Amino acid sequence: MSLYPPLFFAGVRVDDVAEDWTAIKVSHRVRPWNRNVNRSAFGGTLFAMTDPFYAVMAAGQLGSGYRIWNTFGSIEFLAPGIGTVSATMKLGADQVDMVRDEIRSCGHSVTTHVTEIRAADGKLVARASQNLYVRPIRS
Repeated sequence: MSLYPPLFFAGVRVDDVAEDWTAIKVSHRVRPWNRNVNRSAFGGTLFAMTDPFYAVMAAGQLGSGYRIWNTFGSIEFLAPGIGTVSATMKLGADQVDMVRDEIRSCGHSVTTHVTEIRAADGKLVARASQNLYVRPIRS
Protein backbone atom coordinates (compact mmCIF):
# COMPACT_ATOMS: atom_id res chain seq x y z
CA MET A 1 0.00 0.00 0.00
CA SER A 2 2.96 2.33 0.54
CA LEU A 3 3.54 2.19 -3.23
CA TYR A 4 0.07 3.57 -4.04
CA PRO A 5 1.12 6.71 -5.99
CA PRO A 6 -0.80 9.36 -3.98
CA LEU A 7 0.74 8.02 -0.76
CA PHE A 8 4.17 7.21 -2.17
CA PHE A 9 4.75 10.63 -3.72
CA ALA A 10 3.47 12.38 -0.60
CA GLY A 11 5.91 10.38 1.51
CA VAL A 12 3.25 8.51 3.48
CA ARG A 13 4.34 5.06 4.58
CA VAL A 14 1.98 2.26 5.61
CA ASP A 15 3.76 0.72 8.58
CA ASP A 16 1.28 -1.96 9.62
CA VAL A 17 -2.03 -3.45 8.52
CA ALA A 18 -3.81 -5.79 10.93
CA GLU A 19 -4.50 -9.19 9.38
CA ASP A 20 -8.20 -8.81 10.21
CA TRP A 21 -8.36 -5.27 8.70
CA THR A 22 -9.23 -3.67 12.05
CA ALA A 23 -6.25 -1.30 12.25
CA ILE A 24 -3.76 0.45 10.00
CA LYS A 25 -0.74 2.44 11.14
CA VAL A 26 0.92 5.02 8.89
CA SER A 27 3.77 7.50 9.21
CA HIS A 28 5.29 10.42 7.37
CA ARG A 29 8.82 11.68 7.76
CA VAL A 30 9.20 15.35 6.93
CA ARG A 31 12.18 15.78 4.63
CA PRO A 32 13.64 18.74 2.73
CA TRP A 33 11.79 17.78 -0.48
CA ASN A 34 8.35 17.30 1.11
CA ARG A 35 8.03 20.10 3.63
CA ASN A 36 6.54 23.57 3.85
CA VAL A 37 8.71 26.69 4.01
CA ASN A 38 8.42 26.52 7.83
CA ARG A 39 9.89 22.98 7.73
CA SER A 40 6.63 21.28 8.71
CA ALA A 41 4.51 18.70 6.89
CA PHE A 42 2.07 19.91 4.26
CA GLY A 43 -1.51 19.93 5.50
CA GLY A 44 -2.63 17.88 2.49
CA THR A 45 -0.07 15.24 3.34
CA LEU A 46 -1.35 15.05 6.90
CA PHE A 47 -4.88 14.49 5.61
CA ALA A 48 -3.61 11.96 3.03
CA MET A 49 -2.25 9.94 5.95
CA THR A 50 -5.86 9.17 6.94
CA ASP A 51 -7.89 9.58 3.74
CA PRO A 52 -8.25 6.09 2.21
CA PHE A 53 -7.85 3.87 5.22
CA TYR A 54 -11.31 3.62 6.79
CA ALA A 55 -12.67 2.64 3.37
CA VAL A 56 -9.85 0.11 2.96
CA MET A 57 -10.54 -1.41 6.39
CA ALA A 58 -14.29 -1.52 5.71
CA ALA A 59 -13.74 -3.21 2.35
CA GLY A 60 -11.35 -5.71 3.93
CA GLN A 61 -13.90 -6.65 6.59
CA LEU A 62 -17.12 -6.45 4.55
CA GLY A 63 -15.83 -8.14 1.42
CA SER A 64 -17.07 -7.53 -2.11
CA GLY A 65 -20.58 -6.39 -2.86
CA TYR A 66 -20.41 -2.89 -1.34
CA ARG A 67 -19.77 0.64 -2.58
CA ILE A 68 -17.59 2.38 -0.02
CA TRP A 69 -16.30 5.95 -0.09
CA ASN A 70 -15.71 9.03 1.99
CA THR A 71 -18.45 11.61 1.63
CA PHE A 72 -16.90 14.26 3.88
CA GLY A 73 -13.51 14.97 5.33
CA SER A 74 -11.97 17.68 7.48
CA ILE A 75 -8.79 18.26 9.38
CA GLU A 76 -7.95 20.48 12.32
CA PHE A 77 -4.31 21.57 12.46
CA LEU A 78 -3.12 21.92 16.05
CA ALA A 79 0.69 22.11 15.80
CA PRO A 80 3.32 21.98 13.05
CA GLY A 81 4.20 18.45 11.98
CA ILE A 82 7.98 18.32 12.40
CA GLY A 83 10.16 15.22 12.04
CA THR A 84 8.16 12.02 11.88
CA VAL A 85 4.41 12.04 12.42
CA SER A 86 2.17 9.00 12.65
CA ALA A 87 -1.44 7.93 12.90
CA THR A 88 -3.29 4.74 13.71
CA MET A 89 -6.77 4.18 12.31
CA LYS A 90 -9.01 1.56 13.91
CA LEU A 91 -12.25 0.08 12.64
CA GLY A 92 -13.30 -2.67 15.01
CA ALA A 93 -15.40 -5.67 14.07
CA ASP A 94 -18.14 -4.33 16.35
CA GLN A 95 -18.23 -1.10 14.32
CA VAL A 96 -18.49 -3.09 11.09
CA ASP A 97 -21.35 -5.11 12.60
CA MET A 98 -23.15 -1.82 13.30
CA VAL A 99 -22.56 -0.79 9.66
CA ARG A 100 -24.13 -4.07 8.51
CA ASP A 101 -27.10 -3.54 10.84
CA GLU A 102 -27.63 0.01 9.56
CA ILE A 103 -27.46 -1.21 5.95
CA ARG A 104 -30.10 -3.84 6.69
CA SER A 105 -32.43 -1.26 8.23
CA CYS A 106 -31.74 1.83 6.05
CA GLY A 107 -30.12 0.54 2.87
CA HIS A 108 -26.87 2.39 3.59
CA SER A 109 -24.61 3.46 6.43
CA VAL A 110 -22.79 6.69 7.22
CA THR A 111 -20.29 6.63 10.07
CA THR A 112 -17.86 9.26 11.32
CA HIS A 113 -14.27 8.40 12.12
CA VAL A 114 -11.70 10.63 13.82
CA THR A 115 -7.95 10.07 13.68
CA GLU A 116 -5.27 11.80 15.71
CA ILE A 117 -1.96 12.50 14.00
CA ARG A 118 0.90 12.71 16.48
CA ALA A 119 4.55 13.72 16.46
CA ALA A 120 7.21 11.27 17.60
CA ASP A 121 7.12 12.81 21.10
CA GLY A 122 3.36 12.17 21.33
CA LYS A 123 2.31 15.78 20.75
CA LEU A 124 -1.02 16.10 18.93
CA VAL A 125 -0.37 17.64 15.50
CA ALA A 126 -3.76 17.30 13.81
CA ARG A 127 -7.16 15.69 14.11
CA ALA A 128 -8.75 14.38 10.88
CA SER A 129 -12.41 13.43 10.54
CA GLN A 130 -14.16 11.51 7.78
CA ASN A 131 -17.65 10.30 7.03
CA LEU A 132 -17.63 6.82 5.54
CA TYR A 133 -20.57 5.89 3.31
CA VAL A 134 -21.32 2.21 2.66
CA ARG A 135 -24.12 0.66 0.62
CA PRO A 136 -24.65 -2.61 -1.20
CA ILE A 137 -23.86 -2.67 -4.90
CA ARG A 138 -27.10 -2.65 -6.82
CA SER A 139 -27.26 -5.13 -9.66
